[in-house]
Amino acid sequence: MPEFLQKLERQFYVCFIEKDRWKYIVEGLGNTLKIALVAVIIGVVLGAVIAIIRSTYDKNAKNMRPGVGRTFLAILNWLCKVYLTVIRGTPVMIQILIMFFVIFAFAKDGVPVAMLTFGINSSAYVAEIIRSGIMSIDEGQTEAGRSLGFNFVQTMWHIVIPQALKNVLPALANEFIVLLKETSVACYVAVNDLTKGGEIIRSTTYVQALPLFAVALIYLALVMFFSYLVGKLERRLRTSER
Repeated sequence: MPEFLQKLERQFYVCFIEKDRWKYIVEGLGNTLKIALVAVIIGVVLGAVIAIIRSTYDKNAKNMRPGVGRTFLAILNWLCKVYLTVIRGTPVMIQILIMFFVIFAFAKDGVPVAMLTFGINSSAYVAEIIRSGIMSIDEGQTEAGRSLGFNFVQTMWHIVIPQALKNVLPALANEFIVLLKETSVACYVAVNDLTKGGEIIRSTTYVQALPLFAVALIYLALVMFFSYLVGKLERRLRTSER
């Protein structure tokens, strides 16, 4: 066996087999998937609320009579715009450091903090995705809902939002893929994610390349798998529109 392959075999044994160090990768992968899944759920729920508020203001503010309702909606819209500006205008790395070391400095487990942080960060982007979907729905759909006797909320819930979600579903799925990769910064706040697992192996074995390439390959495999699912979803949606 060539010397290079013998060295690689020894490094593989030291990094993953010896003392069951592969468990760091498996545990980290599990935490990464949990963080991404919960964060995307938080992001979709919170983002949908923000998108509905902003799109409602954009669609109805000019036609609403001056009063408490219009003022309240304007305040909510302003708060949402400030929220989006702050979240989208600051790096997710800074956000997770603030959440972990300032707001939740008492937290013993960093995984829930990471879930909340990435969920809040994702919601700012999801909000704009859903809002663009809502605004793309023809006004005739809203008028059709009103002609059926629906109020504004019922029209949005039963007619507009289902069509908007169908239009932006691939974009939301891609947001999950982006979020999955962004979770790698959680390792800087002592969260045992996939990247942290690789860092632990690297720091204990002093082997630099193999743990890093292993983590990179796992991320690549995950992204390719979810990208395949997104592509399949897009094809199915195109087929259903024919």
